[in-house]
Amino acid sequence: MADLIITVTIDDTDQKCMKNDLLDLDDWVQKAVDGKKNNCWKRFQQEWTTKLMNDDSFTDPIPSNKVAFVNLVTARTDYKDRATRDAEEAK
Repeated sequence: MADLIITVTIDDTDQKCMKNDLLDLDDWVQKAVDGKKNNCWKRFQQEWTTKLMNDDSFTDPIPSNKVAFVNLVTARTDYKDRATRDAEEAK
């Protein structure tokens, strides 16, 4: 999967309002995204560490490396991303 680049459009009025509180809009957006990434990682790691530890069929060591951990979990047949879980729940 390639790196994802996302563009955010903020109209002139909202820019003016935001600049009333923020020194640097780009810096604020980057830090907001970094915070969300960190929170998602913490929840992902906690949820899946518990699932792996409770899975009697899983006997391999749990990776301590983030990339290896995410790759292990997302390759499992029981892994479902948010969109898949929501679609199944809506049925």
